[in-house]
Amino acid sequence: MQVTKRVHSLVQELNDSALMIGGELALAVTLYFVGDFETAREHAKRGGQIWHSGKVQSPVGDLHSPAVGCLFFEALRDWHFGEIASCHTAMAEAISLAKELNDMNALGLALWHAAVLAAYEHNPAEVQRLASDLIELSTRQCFATWLPRGAVLRGWAHSASGETAEGISWIEDGLGDCQATGAMLDMPLLLALKAESLHLAHRTPEAIETITEAEVWVDRFGNRYWCAELHRLRGVFLTTLGAEEAQIEASFCAAFSTAKQQKSISLEKRAEASYAEYRRQKASGSGRRGIRLPLC
Repeated sequence: MQVTKRVHSLVQELNDSALMIGGELALAVTLYFVGDFETAREHAKRGGQIWHSGKVQSPVGDLHSPAVGCLFFEALRDWHFGEIASCHTAMAEAISLAKELNDMNALGLALWHAAVLAAYEHNPAEVQRLASDLIELSTRQCFATWLPRGAVLRGWAHSASGETAEGISWIEDGLGDCQATGAMLDMPLLLALKAESLHLAHRTPEAIETITEAEVWVDRFGNRYWCAELHRLRGVFLTTLGAEEAQIEASFCAAFSTAKQQKSISLEKRAEASYAEYRRQKASGSGRRGIRLPLC
């Protein structure tokens, strides 16, 4: 974080519009992954505003256009704050801009984040469409980073659509290839998708083990952006197994507090809905041998 802040400060001093967009993006990305969604959104919006001002005169020597990055990170943050319409508008603009610039790296990133957004919203059909586009692009451009991520997303989409055996196979192969490329920051999310798929395949004990694995990655690298959902999913899985009420309550409580601390309205509402359904089924007596809650 300190290095990123220093880079951001240096580019402000240089007063070069293109470099300033890159600096805003670098800080927005870092803040997003540590779970500071509010401040991250401010920097992503600032980068987008610089781009839209029309004052960008020199390219930044990045692997992809920072302006595209500012747009798709702004979209993800808008989703956390419950601003769904603006979220989808920004994501569509990110993909459109990457195509307009003929920046294939930026397009890969935009497709990945658009598919992630669709997974956030539990929309398997849209995840399938975007993951297929990402896999096709990555195969054509030899993008070793995005190809396995696309495989994980496609696997989750298959699992969510009822094809759990095939889906889990895609996910496991994709995760192995992701780790071979040195991927770290997205592992909690990818493992959460695997855990959901295992749960749908009635392999809930393995799903809980996968959540624990994801939490190890969080502890190791500090990528806390999906922590609230990891806690909620643990609570959902524990209810299925008929675990002790104290364990279930602790998981949902951690989901509430984390989402509230990170100011993620969407994840807070999701945790509240899961907990309310748990209490409803428990009160009705329908869950004496375990309660199976919806995943979203």
